[in-house]
Amino acid sequence: MRSEIHYGKSGVTAYRVGADGAVFAARVSVDVLGDNFLPAYTEGDNSNVVATDTMKNFVWAMAAQYAGATQEGFAAFLARRFIATWDQIGALRVRCEEIPLPREGRILRSIGRSDRAVAVIECSRESGVIDVRSGREGLELLKVTGSSFTHFVRDAYTTLPEIVDRPLSIGLDVHWRHSEVADALGESEAHVGADAARAFVCATFDEFNSRSIQHLVHEIGRRMLERFPSLAEVAFDAQNRTPDAAVPVKGDGMKVYTDARPIFGNIGLVLRRDARG
Repeated sequence: MRSEIHYGKSGVTAYRVGADGAVFAARVSVDVLGDNFLPAYTEGDNSNVVATDTMKNFVWAMAAQYAGATQEGFAAFLARRFIATWDQIGALRVRCEEIPLPREGRILRSIGRSDRAVAVIECSRESGVIDVRSGREGLELLKVTGSSFTHFVRDAYTTLPEIVDRPLSIGLDVHWRHSEVADALGESEAHVGADAARAFVCATFDEFNSRSIQHLVHEIGRRMLERFPSLAEVAFDAQNRTPDAAVPVKGDGMKVYTDARPIFGNIGLVLRRDARG
């Protein structure tokens, strides 16, 4: 019988407030990996187990020590400190998710926003940081024109009309990997941050006249790999949340829509840079 184990702590929130009022906020999940913890499963032997409550307290303590301001940097900082503190931890995975607190004034901030930066780090004692996946999750975007969906398969089950120009609303998660770990962790100018990626995605969506959501995400990915040469991979998970027409179009072109039904089309894509370029 073979086994593969992991255990850890999820949903640890940390809000670091500096003397200047600057706020860094993250929701952290930690999973430690490896057979060092297998006796806890097979024999009830907890002598190697770092309690998940201890992990929670450690994340809070490290939030006070971390001097940076990116999710990738905090995730890597945590991973390295976990390994340095407990000898039995040979490898772990850390996910840090931004808690958005957009500034509304000198000291006033809004609580929450639909989208947030994320980073997932995998780290081992022997190799250090071995994988970094950055992202922006929870984007909700709407454009009122500049999208179509026509010439799809029609048969006895098809009721959807062809639409030459439509409003298009999507939910979108976008993730990317850098070719070099140092770039991913913000240790060089080639780092692509979540805010820059968000702005680029929105600008492309705004400008590009797409023939489907598949067409749209491919174009965004193609342009991202062209614009940011340090990226090795871009991935998308999108949902079609286009609003439904509520009343027939009036003669003056006025349209009325309502929220989309809670049955969403899903679209996925991963683009990887050709090794030759």
